[in-house]
Amino acid sequence: MEAEKLEQFRQLLLDEMKTLMSEADKTVHEMGDDASHFPDPTDRATQESDRTFELRIRDRERKLGNKIREALERIEDGTYGICEDCGGDISEARLKARPVTTQCIDCKIEAEQKEKRP
Repeated sequence: MEAEKLEQFRQLLLDEMKTLMSEADKTVHEMGDDASHFPDPTDRATQESDRTFELRIRDRERKLGNKIREALERIEDGTYGICEDCGGDISEARLKARPVTTQCIDCKIEAEQKEKRP
């Protein structure tokens, strides 16, 4: 892949990581500030449900952050954009849609079909 394209993907990944970190910091700050004590059990349950949902989202984002770090490492070591299964190139369109991907579309489709089989 051309150096210019790699730099575009690096910047895209870094921007995404910055956004994830900002959201995580915001969540930590909001949960620390949220000293609401609702006398109504339903309100408390709603708050706990909202908190649990928020934490699940942050956990997914944490996993995405790990994938972003791995993608940045692949850029550094020259393997970004190369399918880990077949060794072929991952299309630029696929990388734009999913910059952390490690599989070309054909290998991904095949892997998903294998998952569906009993």
